[in-house]
Amino acid sequence: MTTPRRPEALDGRNVATHHVWYAAYGSNMHFDRLSYYLAGGRPPGGARRYPGCRDSRAPRRMIPVMLPGQLYFALESMAWTGGMGFYDPLDPGEMPACAYLVTASQFSDIAAQEMYREPGGDLDLTDVLAEGRAVLGEGRYETLVCPGILDGYPVLTFTAPWRSADVTHARPAAAYLRNFASGLRESHGWGVARVAEYLASRQGAAGSWTAAEVAEAVDASAVRQPDVRE
Repeated sequence: MTTPRRPEALDGRNVATHHVWYAAYGSNMHFDRLSYYLAGGRPPGGARRYPGCRDSRAPRRMIPVMLPGQLYFALESMAWTGGMGFYDPLDPGEMPACAYLVTASQFSDIAAQEMYREPGGDLDLTDVLAEGRAVLGEGRYETLVCPGILDGYPVLTFTAPWRSADVTHARPAAAYLRNFASGLRESHGWGVARVAEYLASRQGAAGSWTAAEVAEAVDASAVRQPDVRE
């Protein structure tokens, strides 16, 4: 497994924009799930059919990364019920994600599908690359964030326009936590105990889920499996 790396800070250098790192921190940490955003279709058990990207090719690379900031749960997911996962890049700490090296047009189409827009047009990345943030709308995932660069390519993701402290946190559903846990195990190789401790400590889950309850919801049979770092 590639060692998780914090993206280098933006320092005014010219960065390549033909390819970008799409940093997924939710369900798209699963490559199988991301493939529906790329090629289109309805994921197993899903209620939504994705139109896909203009370019359906697989990412050139995929690596685990740690982004500055924190994951938190708020609002209510239309797909999972319970709190949705959001990213606040200004919160202290680090957040695990899976970075996919895709074309700028692929990132634009993935972002459009997350924003419930029709894919097909390229996003103007000028502001997010210059400022580290660009608000495209008031929707839940309509704010672009660039936490830095990695191997010369900008790291991009999307989240809500508000800070984590400015919204009411919400308890995530068990099925949603299982999805997060599976993505963390797949992309970062974390053991169940480490995943459970991490998710149970996020705002929205903290106080409504214990690490033991998350571990049981994720995979009770795997609770005693060692973390891959051990």
